[in-house]
Amino acid sequence: MRTSLRGAVAMTAAVLAPFLMAVALLPLRTSLTHTNLALLFVVVVVAVSALGKPLAGALAALSAAAWFDFFHTEPYQSFHIHDRADAETAVLLLLVGLAVSQLAARARVLRRVAVSDAEHLERLHATSRLVRSGDCSADELVERIREDLVEVLDLRGCRFVHGSTPAGGPLPRLEPDGSLRVEGWIWDLDRQGWPDGETELWAVAHGHCQGVFMMTPVPGVGPASPEARLVAVDLAGLAALALDGRKDLVQP
Repeated sequence: MRTSLRGAVAMTAAVLAPFLMAVALLPLRTSLTHTNLALLFVVVVVAVSALGKPLAGALAALSAAAWFDFFHTEPYQSFHIHDRADAETAVLLLLVGLAVSQLAARARVLRRVAVSDAEHLERLHATSRLVRSGDCSADELVERIREDLVEVLDLRGCRFVHGSTPAGGPLPRLEPDGSLRVEGWIWDLDRQGWPDGETELWAVAHGHCQGVFMMTPVPGVGPASPEARLVAVDLAGLAALALDGRKDLVQP
């Protein structure tokens, strides 16, 4: 809901903010050069793009160019431009706005990825410390890791089955490299998403499978990032070490 609300706010701002800026600058359109006016519109585009929606930033750029043309180039209150220099300024405003909007949105995505990676790393370290400390029983650690997997991979549910892989036929399995193994298929997890039903994640330590995390994805939700999937594999490995009773081999 928060993402949907943010998207709606971004799209509304993309349409209204350039219009309001154009109206606010009307008293200054004869005292400021068109270049300076265009730069002020770019500031609005950057502000909208900071909301992190590339489409909203692009729409803001289009809106800014349109209202700059309508209110600040002759003939006024018209989308026609008589002066060639004004036409070039409007086109440059559109191109710069589009470029800036994409860069701003990309920067926000990279910041979000960096924050997410830091959270995953801290989660992995915290679990590793618990395994080394022996403050929790193996079953408690498995339960904690099960909950971590739900959050890291954005799953609908996850359960743990002790021992080797359960009977019932081969199921899709998340591999140690973060890829997905599906019997009889070449499966592109990033493109095709999670398959229907449960997916296995084996908890392996010292070559022995101590149990299997049976993961159920949320329908229609894409897979987690490759980095998140590797964290999930490492978490399953920590669960296996705890169950194997070989905590002394876990390195800091």
